[in-house]
Amino acid sequence: MEEKIDFNKMLDALSKMDQKELESKLKQAQTILNSKDIDINHLGK
Repeated sequence: MEEKIDFNKMLDALSKMDQKELESKLKQAQTILNSKDIDINHLGK
């Protein structure tokens, strides 16, 4: 089952983050994207 990501919401959230937080989230996103076992519900925590 493929989950859809709301990129507008994501970009809005990214625009409100500071640089360190942004880098942290990007690393987290990269790890998640590289993983085949994605838990969408865990992303917002």
